[in-house]
Amino acid sequence: MTSYELREHKVKHISTVPATEGDVLELPVREYDGTPGNGDAQDREPVLMLHGRSVPVLPGSDLAPVPGGDPNRYSWAQELAAAGYDVFLLDLQGSGRSPRPGQMDNPYNANPAQQQAVLVDHTIPAPGQPTYRSELGSSESDEAELATVVKFIKSQVGADKRIRFVGWSAAAFVMGPYTLKHPEEVESLFLLAPMFPPRGRWSGNPDDPFGRPQEAATLPVGKPPHLLGFPMHVASKRGFTQSLNSTPTLWEEGIAERVWAACMEDDPLGSKWGPTVNGEPEGVLRYRNTYWWGWNNQTAPYKKGGEYVLGGRVPVLILYGELDRTAVTQTPMPDVLHFSVPDLYTAVKGPRKLMFCFEGSGHSLVWETVAKDIHRFSKQWFKNGKVEGRSSGSYFREFDGNLIHLP
Repeated sequence: MTSYELREHKVKHISTVPATEGDVLELPVREYDGTPGNGDAQDREPVLMLHGRSVPVLPGSDLAPVPGGDPNRYSWAQELAAAGYDVFLLDLQGSGRSPRPGQMDNPYNANPAQQQAVLVDHTIPAPGQPTYRSELGSSESDEAELATVVKFIKSQVGADKRIRFVGWSAAAFVMGPYTLKHPEEVESLFLLAPMFPPRGRWSGNPDDPFGRPQEAATLPVGKPPHLLGFPMHVASKRGFTQSLNSTPTLWEEGIAERVWAACMEDDPLGSKWGPTVNGEPEGVLRYRNTYWWGWNNQTAPYKKGGEYVLGGRVPVLILYGELDRTAVTQTPMPDVLHFSVPDLYTAVKGPRKLMFCFEGSGHSLVWETVAKDIHRFSKQWFKNGKVEGRSSGSYFREFDGNLIHLP
């Protein structure tokens, strides 16, 4: 194991989010440089970690340890840095420590369907209609921010370096299409509990929202339609923690409280909303409403130069929980809201693809007692292109670590 150095960066970016278009922003990027010894930029092995839909990147990938406990118990980022990687953590605009457009400061701009349960009687007196009647961002604005940070990382580690992408949950909507377009920049793709709608939106054109014929397998195009009607979602502490505790036997006592506190630390305004408990506001989780497209079973098989990008030029590791009902839809839903991790594995056509389903785990594996196994799997994958000796195939991982090959 090696020591590592913490750095905090502010990466300048010209916003393409409609609410702040043209503004020069600073995207906060945390770095844990684990490059052994006094290695120069060319010695670094970069990793970029991205958050999901609602949880910022630091609570998800760099949760502070319990006093006196394992310092990296729930810090995936620091565990990778300790293994010699140069790890960067990014919050996109409207999430975590990144700038939040002023439209998010108005509680009436929250999802009208959530206002009554989350905001009424303390933050606002009654539900109301949003004053900003559009989603906040889109696949295009997310891609632009990711591209800015990729360029910054390469300026630090060497222009010829490829980056290992790590994305949890809805990060797949951003990292997946980006990898399809820019495989020369991505060393490998590790998707944890990835969101993947097999027949999701193909493009940002509202007249052409869903899948194309399989033989198309082309990249998505189009501008976002601005049809979602509000810029942010909100969640209460009770609702958030209840959604996490779907796998209580795999949770250590107090972990939900620690996660909530970390989310509130990243949002000074949201932490002042919500009901008062013992004289202090409980807080509300604010997260951006985004219109995503271009990530489905028509785009995932895309080829570049005659070779499949996913599983070909870029090896893909997928890991999810047996009881995940967020990334694996169990009830009838519209195509755009029907998600399937196994369908993503099928849609990746290249041979270098590997998938594990963890017995008894849910969507929030980063905070379950299996977190260290996820860390270990990622280190094996980055170092050898294999996990537990496997370089391809689909497996069910039992509680004791036994692997069962799936057809």
